[in-house]
Amino acid sequence: MGQYLVYLVEDEQNLSEVLKAYLEKEGWEVSVFNDGDAARDAIEDKPHLWILDIMLPGTDGYQLLKGIKENGDTPVIFISARDQDLDRVLGLEMGSDDYLAKPFLPQELIIRAKKLINRVYGSASQDQKKIELNQYLIDPVGRTVVDSEVSEEEIVDLTTKEMDLILLLTGEIGKAFSREKIIEHVWGENYFGSERAVDDVVRRVRKKMPRIHLETLYGYGYRVLSS
Repeated sequence: MGQYLVYLVEDEQNLSEVLKAYLEKEGWEVSVFNDGDAARDAIEDKPHLWILDIMLPGTDGYQLLKGIKENGDTPVIFISARDQDLDRVLGLEMGSDDYLAKPFLPQELIIRAKKLINRVYGSASQDQKKIELNQYLIDPVGRTVVDSEVSEEEIVDLTTKEMDLILLLTGEIGKAFSREKIIEHVWGENYFGSERAVDDVVRRVRKKMPRIHLETLYGYGYRVLSS
């Protein structure tokens, strides 16, 4: 899966050492933060993945999540030993991408981290070709969209979820995707929020890529047409 930078925020030293060892076995570079304030100062580093405990000295996990999502769309896994249902709902509503309740097996965290990293960064195989559509050049491997009508170097500024949506819909031009299927692909199986989140991402994509023919199928979902 390549070299990825993972930031682990966990104040229980024994647990953080165990999790760090498991994560590093995957070939990932791991930095550990034992308090929220230190982690907050590292938000601008933009690692590939954050793993956040909720209860932390100083800045708590919720505040960190808010800061991370305001600074980009880096994927986040929340972990907590508190009220599982409440933390899960609040975390997912605030933008976390997955949730694990303590106690958990370290291997379970690895499985979820792998799945999330693969979905966000590594789902495209190296032999996938770039897609040319209405003067947009979509690169599934590099996860970029270039607006060639403006310039051969003009990259459209898309968030992770906007990019995931575009890659899903343009991967099979003309195919209709239900909102449920889009949520599963873009947010993951553990998403518990409203389907309106799909409409919000679609609206942003239409604004950033106005020449994409992104068609609404009322009561069902969306598809991208070739013209």
